[in-house]
Amino acid sequence: MLTLGPGHYIGVPAPVRVGRGRPLSLLCLPRVKGPSVSDIGRRLRQIRNARGKSLAVVAGLAGISPSYLSRLESGQRALDRRSLIVALAQALDVAPNEITSASLLATPGEPEEDRAVGAVRLALFAAGMGASQGRACGLAELDARANALLDKQRECDYATVGARLPDLINDLHTSLAVGKDEREILRLLVITHVQGTQAWLGDIGAGQDLAWQAATLAAAAAQDLNEPASLAISGFGTAFGLIGASGFDLANKVVADTDPGTGLGDDEREMSGMLTLTRSLIAASQGRHAERLAALDHAADLAAHTGEGNAFWFGFGPSNVGVWRMSVALEAGEHAEAARVAATVNPDALPSPTRRSAYWREYGRALARLPNHRNEAVLMLRRAERISPARVHRNPFMHSVLAELLARARDDAIGRELRGLAYRSGLLT
Repeated sequence: MLTLGPGHYIGVPAPVRVGRGRPLSLLCLPRVKGPSVSDIGRRLRQIRNARGKSLAVVAGLAGISPSYLSRLESGQRALDRRSLIVALAQALDVAPNEITSASLLATPGEPEEDRAVGAVRLALFAAGMGASQGRACGLAELDARANALLDKQRECDYATVGARLPDLINDLHTSLAVGKDEREILRLLVITHVQGTQAWLGDIGAGQDLAWQAATLAAAAAQDLNEPASLAISGFGTAFGLIGASGFDLANKVVADTDPGTGLGDDEREMSGMLTLTRSLIAASQGRHAERLAALDHAADLAAHTGEGNAFWFGFGPSNVGVWRMSVALEAGEHAEAARVAATVNPDALPSPTRRSAYWREYGRALARLPNHRNEAVLMLRRAERISPARVHRNPFMHSVLAELLARARDDAIGRELRGLAYRSGLLT
Protein backbone atom coordinates (compact mmCIF):
# COMPACT_ATOMS: atom_id res chain seq x y z
CA MET A 1 0.00 0.00 0.00
CA LEU A 2 2.88 2.63 0.14
CA THR A 3 2.49 4.08 -3.69
CA LEU A 4 2.59 7.45 -5.27
CA GLY A 5 -0.09 8.78 -7.59
CA PRO A 6 0.95 8.60 -11.24
CA GLY A 7 -1.49 11.05 -12.73
CA HIS A 8 -0.92 14.35 -14.46
CA TYR A 9 -4.32 15.70 -13.49
CA ILE A 10 -7.28 15.23 -11.23
CA GLY A 11 -10.61 14.76 -12.96
CA VAL A 12 -14.04 14.77 -11.32
CA PRO A 13 -16.58 12.47 -13.01
CA ALA A 14 -20.02 11.63 -11.74
CA PRO A 15 -20.29 11.35 -7.94
CA VAL A 16 -20.53 7.97 -6.25
CA ARG A 17 -23.33 7.10 -3.86
CA VAL A 18 -23.70 3.98 -1.75
CA GLY A 19 -26.99 3.33 -0.01
CA ARG A 20 -28.33 6.63 1.31
CA GLY A 21 -24.90 8.22 1.74
CA ARG A 22 -24.00 11.59 0.31
CA PRO A 23 -22.06 11.61 -2.99
CA LEU A 24 -18.28 11.59 -3.06
CA SER A 25 -16.24 12.63 -6.09
CA LEU A 26 -13.72 10.33 -7.75
CA LEU A 27 -10.04 11.09 -8.11
CA CYS A 28 -9.01 9.87 -11.57
CA LEU A 29 -5.37 9.33 -12.35
CA PRO A 30 -4.19 7.89 -15.68
CA ARG A 31 -2.13 4.75 -15.89
CA VAL A 32 1.13 4.71 -17.78
CA LYS A 33 3.63 1.99 -18.63
CA GLY A 34 6.34 1.03 -16.15
CA PRO A 35 9.78 2.58 -16.43
CA SER A 36 13.10 1.45 -17.78
CA VAL A 37 16.14 1.55 -15.52
CA SER A 38 17.04 5.14 -16.41
CA ASP A 39 13.54 6.65 -16.71
CA ILE A 40 13.46 8.26 -13.29
CA GLY A 41 16.78 10.07 -13.63
CA ARG A 42 16.18 10.96 -17.27
CA ARG A 43 12.81 12.51 -16.47
CA LEU A 44 14.23 14.48 -13.54
CA ARG A 45 17.03 15.82 -15.75
CA GLN A 46 14.58 16.66 -18.56
CA ILE A 47 12.39 18.70 -16.25
CA ARG A 48 15.38 20.52 -14.75
CA ASN A 49 16.77 21.36 -18.19
CA ALA A 50 13.36 22.47 -19.43
CA ARG A 51 13.14 24.81 -16.45
CA GLY A 52 16.60 26.17 -17.26
CA LYS A 53 17.87 25.47 -13.73
CA SER A 54 21.33 24.28 -12.83
CA LEU A 55 22.16 21.31 -10.63
CA ALA A 56 23.34 23.70 -7.92
CA VAL A 57 20.15 25.77 -7.93
CA VAL A 58 17.75 22.83 -7.82
CA ALA A 59 19.83 20.96 -5.27
CA GLY A 60 20.00 24.01 -3.02
CA LEU A 61 16.26 24.55 -3.18
CA ALA A 62 15.61 20.87 -2.46
CA GLY A 63 18.06 20.78 0.44
CA ILE A 64 20.49 18.28 -1.06
CA SER A 65 23.97 18.55 -2.60
CA PRO A 66 24.52 19.00 -6.36
CA SER A 67 26.48 15.74 -6.46
CA TYR A 68 23.57 13.88 -4.86
CA LEU A 69 21.15 15.36 -7.41
CA SER A 70 23.53 14.34 -10.17
CA ARG A 71 23.52 10.77 -8.86
CA LEU A 72 19.71 10.80 -8.77
CA GLU A 73 19.63 11.92 -12.39
CA SER A 74 22.11 9.24 -13.45
CA GLY A 75 20.26 6.44 -11.64
CA GLN A 76 23.08 5.89 -9.16
CA ARG A 77 20.84 6.84 -6.24
CA ALA A 78 17.23 5.79 -5.74
CA LEU A 79 14.49 8.40 -5.60
CA ASP A 80 12.41 6.40 -3.15
CA ARG A 81 11.14 8.93 -0.60
CA ARG A 82 7.97 10.96 -0.88
CA SER A 83 9.51 13.88 0.99
CA LEU A 84 12.41 14.13 -1.47
CA ILE A 85 10.06 13.87 -4.44
CA VAL A 86 7.97 16.72 -3.05
CA ALA A 87 11.10 18.82 -2.31
CA LEU A 88 12.40 18.35 -5.86
CA ALA A 89 8.99 19.15 -7.30
CA GLN A 90 8.88 22.40 -5.33
CA ALA A 91 12.41 23.26 -6.47
CA LEU A 92 11.40 22.68 -10.08
CA ASP A 93 7.99 24.38 -9.77
CA VAL A 94 6.10 21.29 -10.91
CA ALA A 95 3.61 18.93 -9.33
CA PRO A 96 5.15 15.81 -7.74
CA ASN A 97 3.41 13.59 -10.25
CA GLU A 98 5.34 15.29 -13.06
CA ILE A 99 8.41 13.57 -11.65
CA THR A 100 6.78 10.29 -10.70
CA SER A 101 4.45 9.74 -13.63
CA ALA A 102 6.89 7.66 -15.66
CA SER A 103 8.79 6.20 -12.77
CA LEU A 104 6.94 5.34 -9.61
CA LEU A 105 4.49 2.91 -11.11
CA ALA A 106 4.50 -0.80 -10.93
CA THR A 107 4.92 -2.92 -14.01
CA PRO A 108 1.92 -4.64 -15.57
CA GLY A 109 0.58 -7.71 -13.86
CA GLU A 110 0.59 -11.28 -15.02
CA PRO A 111 -1.86 -12.09 -17.84
CA GLU A 112 -4.67 -13.45 -15.65
CA GLU A 113 -4.41 -10.45 -13.34
CA ASP A 114 -4.41 -8.02 -16.25
CA ARG A 115 -7.56 -9.63 -17.58
CA ALA A 116 -9.21 -9.32 -14.17
CA VAL A 117 -8.52 -5.56 -13.97
CA GLY A 118 -10.94 -4.85 -16.80
CA ALA A 119 -13.74 -6.75 -15.10
CA VAL A 120 -13.01 -5.06 -11.77
CA ARG A 121 -13.03 -1.68 -13.50
CA LEU A 122 -16.49 -2.32 -14.95
CA ALA A 123 -17.80 -3.57 -11.61
CA LEU A 124 -16.56 -0.42 -9.87
CA PHE A 125 -18.00 1.83 -12.57
CA ALA A 126 -21.37 0.08 -12.31
CA ALA A 127 -21.34 0.41 -8.51
CA GLY A 128 -20.51 4.10 -8.80
CA MET A 129 -23.46 4.59 -11.15
CA GLY A 130 -25.82 2.58 -8.96
CA ALA A 131 -26.22 0.15 -11.86
CA SER A 132 -24.67 -3.09 -10.60
CA GLN A 133 -26.17 -6.09 -12.36
CA GLY A 134 -25.06 -8.82 -10.04
CA ARG A 135 -27.04 -11.45 -8.17
CA ALA A 136 -28.98 -10.71 -4.99
CA CYS A 137 -27.48 -13.08 -2.42
CA GLY A 138 -28.12 -13.97 1.18
CA LEU A 139 -25.97 -12.44 3.89
CA ALA A 140 -24.34 -15.75 4.87
CA GLU A 141 -23.14 -16.36 1.32
CA LEU A 142 -21.81 -12.82 0.90
CA ASP A 143 -20.02 -12.97 4.24
CA ALA A 144 -18.35 -16.29 3.41
CA ARG A 145 -17.25 -15.07 -0.04
CA ALA A 146 -15.88 -11.80 1.29
CA ASN A 147 -13.94 -13.54 4.07
CA ALA A 148 -12.48 -16.09 1.66
CA LEU A 149 -11.40 -13.36 -0.75
CA LEU A 150 -9.71 -11.35 1.98
CA ASP A 151 -7.86 -14.47 3.12
CA LYS A 152 -6.58 -14.98 -0.43
CA GLN A 153 -5.47 -11.35 -0.61
CA ARG A 154 -3.44 -11.74 2.59
CA GLU A 155 -1.94 -14.92 1.12
CA CYS A 156 -0.81 -12.97 -1.99
CA ASP A 157 -2.96 -15.21 -4.21
CA TYR A 158 -3.69 -12.33 -6.56
CA ALA A 159 -4.93 -14.45 -9.47
CA THR A 160 -7.70 -15.95 -7.32
CA VAL A 161 -8.64 -12.55 -5.87
CA GLY A 162 -8.84 -11.04 -9.35
CA ALA A 163 -11.01 -13.88 -10.59
CA ARG A 164 -13.48 -13.58 -7.70
CA LEU A 165 -13.54 -9.85 -7.11
CA PRO A 166 -15.78 -8.60 -9.99
CA ASP A 167 -18.67 -10.91 -9.15
CA LEU A 168 -18.36 -10.15 -5.44
CA ILE A 169 -18.46 -6.39 -6.07
CA ASN A 170 -21.48 -6.73 -8.33
CA ASP A 171 -23.32 -9.06 -5.96
CA LEU A 172 -22.61 -6.94 -2.87
CA HIS A 173 -23.94 -3.77 -4.46
CA THR A 174 -26.92 -5.54 -6.04
CA SER A 175 -27.80 -7.16 -2.72
CA LEU A 176 -27.53 -3.81 -0.96
CA ALA A 177 -30.07 -2.32 -3.35
CA VAL A 178 -32.60 -4.99 -2.33
CA GLY A 179 -32.69 -3.41 1.13
CA LYS A 180 -32.37 -6.57 3.23
CA ASP A 181 -29.58 -6.85 5.83
CA GLU A 182 -28.47 -3.40 4.74
CA ARG A 183 -26.12 -2.57 7.62
CA GLU A 184 -24.40 -5.94 7.51
CA ILE A 185 -23.84 -5.63 3.76
CA LEU A 186 -22.54 -2.09 4.17
CA ARG A 187 -19.95 -3.43 6.63
CA LEU A 188 -18.92 -6.04 4.08
CA LEU A 189 -18.63 -3.34 1.43
CA VAL A 190 -16.32 -1.22 3.57
CA ILE A 191 -13.87 -4.02 4.38
CA THR A 192 -14.03 -5.62 0.92
CA HIS A 193 -13.32 -2.39 -0.93
CA VAL A 194 -10.42 -1.33 1.32
CA GLN A 195 -8.77 -4.63 2.22
CA GLY A 196 -9.81 -6.43 -0.95
CA THR A 197 -10.33 -4.18 -3.97
CA GLN A 198 -8.04 -1.28 -3.07
CA ALA A 199 -5.28 -3.51 -1.67
CA TRP A 200 -5.38 -5.88 -4.66
CA LEU A 201 -5.27 -3.08 -7.20
CA GLY A 202 -2.29 -1.54 -5.44
CA ASP A 203 -0.40 -4.82 -5.15
CA ILE A 204 -0.75 -5.73 -8.83
CA GLY A 205 0.18 -2.23 -10.02
CA ALA A 206 -3.17 -1.30 -11.53
CA GLY A 207 -2.77 2.41 -10.88
CA GLN A 208 -4.38 4.85 -8.48
CA ASP A 209 -7.58 5.64 -10.37
CA LEU A 210 -9.41 2.41 -9.58
CA ALA A 211 -7.88 2.14 -6.11
CA TRP A 212 -9.24 5.56 -5.27
CA GLN A 213 -12.65 4.64 -6.62
CA ALA A 214 -12.71 1.60 -4.34
CA ALA A 215 -11.74 3.80 -1.39
CA THR A 216 -14.48 6.23 -2.30
CA LEU A 217 -17.12 3.50 -2.37
CA ALA A 218 -15.89 2.29 1.01
CA ALA A 219 -16.08 5.81 2.45
CA ALA A 220 -19.64 6.27 1.24
CA ALA A 221 -20.70 2.97 2.83
CA ALA A 222 -18.96 3.92 6.08
CA GLN A 223 -20.76 7.25 6.15
CA ASP A 224 -24.08 5.44 5.86
CA LEU A 225 -23.13 3.19 8.77
CA ASN A 226 -21.60 5.93 10.93
CA GLU A 227 -19.85 3.32 13.09
CA PRO A 228 -16.37 3.87 14.51
CA ALA A 229 -14.77 0.71 13.10
CA SER A 230 -16.11 1.14 9.58
CA LEU A 231 -15.20 4.82 9.52
CA ALA A 232 -11.67 3.92 10.64
CA ILE A 233 -11.29 1.26 7.93
CA SER A 234 -12.49 3.64 5.24
CA GLY A 235 -10.31 6.39 6.70
CA PHE A 236 -7.27 4.17 6.28
CA GLY A 237 -8.12 3.55 2.62
CA THR A 238 -8.88 7.19 1.90
CA ALA A 239 -5.69 8.34 3.62
CA PHE A 240 -3.54 6.05 1.49
CA GLY A 241 -5.26 7.23 -1.64
CA LEU A 242 -4.41 10.79 -0.66
CA ILE A 243 -0.83 9.88 0.26
CA GLY A 244 -0.50 8.41 -3.22
CA ALA A 245 -1.42 11.81 -4.67
CA SER A 246 0.92 13.66 -2.25
CA GLY A 247 -2.10 15.03 -0.41
CA PHE A 248 -0.45 14.74 2.99
CA ASP A 249 -2.41 17.45 4.80
CA LEU A 250 -5.71 16.01 3.59
CA ALA A 251 -4.60 12.52 4.57
CA ASN A 252 -3.68 13.73 8.04
CA LYS A 253 -7.13 15.28 8.43
CA VAL A 254 -8.85 12.07 7.37
CA VAL A 255 -6.80 10.06 9.86
CA ALA A 256 -7.64 12.47 12.68
CA ASP A 257 -11.33 12.55 11.78
CA THR A 258 -11.76 8.77 11.60
CA ASP A 259 -9.56 7.59 14.49
CA PRO A 260 -11.92 5.75 16.89
CA GLY A 261 -9.60 6.23 19.87
CA THR A 262 -8.83 3.62 22.49
CA GLY A 263 -11.94 3.76 24.67
CA LEU A 264 -14.00 1.25 22.67
CA GLY A 265 -13.45 -2.44 21.95
CA ASP A 266 -10.32 -4.34 20.90
CA ASP A 267 -11.11 -4.10 17.19
CA GLU A 268 -11.43 -0.33 17.34
CA ARG A 269 -8.24 -0.13 19.41
CA GLU A 270 -6.35 -2.02 16.69
CA MET A 271 -7.78 0.30 14.04
CA SER A 272 -6.68 3.30 16.09
CA GLY A 273 -3.22 1.75 16.04
CA MET A 274 -3.28 1.39 12.24
CA LEU A 275 -4.33 5.02 11.81
CA THR A 276 -1.60 6.09 14.24
CA LEU A 277 0.93 4.25 12.08
CA THR A 278 -0.48 6.01 9.03
CA ARG A 279 -0.02 9.31 10.83
CA SER A 280 3.64 8.45 11.41
CA LEU A 281 4.16 7.82 7.69
CA ILE A 282 2.53 11.13 6.81
CA ALA A 283 4.73 12.94 9.33
CA ALA A 284 7.85 11.30 7.88
CA SER A 285 6.77 12.32 4.38
CA GLN A 286 6.53 15.93 5.54
CA GLY A 287 9.75 15.91 7.56
CA ARG A 288 8.00 16.27 10.91
CA HIS A 289 10.37 14.01 12.80
CA ALA A 290 9.16 14.59 16.37
CA GLU A 291 5.58 13.86 15.34
CA ARG A 292 6.73 10.77 13.45
CA LEU A 293 8.50 9.34 16.50
CA ALA A 294 5.64 10.21 18.84
CA ALA A 295 3.13 8.44 16.60
CA LEU A 296 5.33 5.33 16.34
CA ASP A 297 5.77 5.22 20.12
CA HIS A 298 2.02 5.57 20.64
CA ALA A 299 1.37 2.75 18.17
CA ALA A 300 3.91 0.58 19.97
CA ASP A 301 2.15 1.22 23.29
CA LEU A 302 -1.16 0.21 21.76
CA ALA A 303 0.37 -2.93 20.27
CA ALA A 304 1.80 -3.90 23.66
CA HIS A 305 -1.77 -3.97 24.97
CA THR A 306 -3.44 -5.63 21.97
CA GLY A 307 -0.77 -8.25 21.28
CA GLU A 308 -0.46 -9.81 17.85
CA GLY A 309 -3.93 -9.11 16.47
CA ASN A 310 -5.57 -9.30 13.07
CA ALA A 311 -8.77 -7.27 13.30
CA PHE A 312 -10.20 -6.60 9.84
CA TRP A 313 -7.17 -8.34 8.29
CA PHE A 314 -4.82 -5.46 9.22
CA GLY A 315 -2.53 -7.56 11.40
CA PHE A 316 -1.90 -4.84 13.96
CA GLY A 317 0.52 -5.89 16.67
CA PRO A 318 4.11 -5.49 17.90
CA SER A 319 5.67 -7.26 14.90
CA ASN A 320 3.74 -5.24 12.35
CA VAL A 321 4.61 -2.03 14.19
CA GLY A 322 8.23 -3.06 13.69
CA VAL A 323 7.72 -3.33 9.92
CA TRP A 324 6.08 0.07 9.90
CA ARG A 325 9.03 1.50 11.85
CA MET A 326 11.22 0.22 9.03
CA SER A 327 9.05 1.79 6.32
CA VAL A 328 8.79 5.10 8.14
CA ALA A 329 12.55 5.21 8.75
CA LEU A 330 13.10 4.61 5.02
CA GLU A 331 10.72 7.43 4.21
CA ALA A 332 12.76 9.66 6.52
CA GLY A 333 15.97 8.61 4.76
CA GLU A 334 17.28 6.76 7.82
CA HIS A 335 18.43 3.53 6.19
CA ALA A 336 20.72 2.42 9.02
CA GLU A 337 17.84 2.87 11.48
CA ALA A 338 15.55 0.79 9.27
CA ALA A 339 18.15 -1.99 9.17
CA ARG A 340 18.60 -1.78 12.94
CA VAL A 341 14.86 -2.13 13.52
CA ALA A 342 14.68 -5.04 11.07
CA ALA A 343 17.11 -6.98 13.24
CA THR A 344 14.67 -6.69 16.17
CA VAL A 345 11.61 -8.00 14.27
CA ASN A 346 10.74 -11.69 14.05
CA PRO A 347 9.25 -12.08 10.56
CA ASP A 348 7.72 -15.43 11.52
CA ALA A 349 5.48 -13.57 13.99
CA LEU A 350 3.96 -11.44 11.23
CA PRO A 351 0.34 -12.45 10.60
CA SER A 352 0.35 -12.92 6.82
CA PRO A 353 2.52 -13.44 3.74
CA THR A 354 1.80 -9.84 2.71
CA ARG A 355 3.45 -8.50 5.85
CA ARG A 356 6.34 -10.97 5.68
CA SER A 357 7.06 -9.97 2.08
CA ALA A 358 6.93 -6.32 3.16
CA TYR A 359 9.45 -7.05 5.92
CA TRP A 360 12.02 -8.62 3.58
CA ARG A 361 11.44 -5.96 0.93
CA GLU A 362 11.96 -3.08 3.35
CA TYR A 363 15.00 -4.82 4.86
CA GLY A 364 16.46 -5.09 1.36
CA ARG A 365 15.70 -1.44 0.63
CA ALA A 366 17.52 -0.43 3.80
CA LEU A 367 20.59 -2.55 3.15
CA ALA A 368 20.80 -1.38 -0.47
CA ARG A 369 21.80 2.07 0.76
CA LEU A 370 24.36 0.94 3.33
CA PRO A 371 28.03 0.52 2.40
CA ASN A 372 29.19 -3.04 1.76
CA HIS A 373 25.72 -4.57 2.11
CA ARG A 374 24.84 -5.05 -1.57
CA ASN A 375 24.87 -8.85 -1.39
CA GLU A 376 22.64 -8.97 1.68
CA ALA A 377 20.25 -6.45 0.10
CA VAL A 378 19.76 -8.58 -3.01
CA LEU A 379 19.21 -11.72 -0.94
CA MET A 380 16.58 -9.96 1.18
CA LEU A 381 14.77 -8.73 -1.92
CA ARG A 382 14.83 -12.24 -3.36
CA ARG A 383 13.19 -13.53 -0.15
CA ALA A 384 10.45 -10.95 -0.57
CA GLU A 385 10.04 -11.91 -4.23
CA ARG A 386 9.66 -15.60 -3.41
CA ILE A 387 6.79 -14.82 -1.04
CA SER A 388 5.05 -12.33 -3.30
CA PRO A 389 6.58 -11.48 -6.69
CA ALA A 390 4.06 -8.71 -7.27
CA ARG A 391 4.99 -6.81 -4.13
CA VAL A 392 8.54 -6.53 -5.45
CA HIS A 393 8.07 -6.43 -9.23
CA ARG A 394 5.30 -3.85 -9.10
CA ASN A 395 6.23 -1.78 -6.10
CA PRO A 396 7.08 1.70 -7.40
CA PHE A 397 9.95 2.41 -5.02
CA MET A 398 11.56 -0.93 -5.89
CA HIS A 399 12.18 0.16 -9.48
CA SER A 400 14.36 3.00 -8.29
CA VAL A 401 16.16 0.83 -5.72
CA LEU A 402 16.88 -1.87 -8.30
CA ALA A 403 18.13 0.74 -10.76
CA GLU A 404 20.60 1.98 -8.14
CA LEU A 405 21.78 -1.54 -7.38
CA LEU A 406 22.17 -2.29 -11.09
CA ALA A 407 24.38 0.76 -11.53
CA ARG A 408 26.86 -0.92 -9.16
CA ALA A 409 26.26 -4.55 -10.17
CA ARG A 410 29.19 -6.90 -10.57
CA ASP A 411 29.55 -9.91 -12.83
CA ASP A 412 29.19 -12.41 -10.02
CA ALA A 413 26.54 -14.67 -8.53
CA ILE A 414 24.81 -11.83 -6.70
CA GLY A 415 24.95 -9.71 -9.86
CA ARG A 416 23.21 -12.48 -11.76
CA GLU A 417 20.53 -12.72 -9.04
CA LEU A 418 20.06 -8.95 -9.23
CA ARG A 419 19.79 -8.88 -13.01
CA GLY A 420 17.26 -11.70 -12.92
CA LEU A 421 15.20 -9.78 -10.37
CA ALA A 422 15.42 -6.62 -12.44
CA TYR A 423 14.36 -8.53 -15.57
CA ARG A 424 11.33 -10.01 -13.82
CA SER A 425 10.46 -6.52 -12.60
CA GLY A 426 10.42 -5.21 -16.15
CA LEU A 427 13.59 -3.13 -15.84
CA LEU A 428 15.72 -5.16 -18.24
CA THR A 429 14.82 -6.63 -21.59
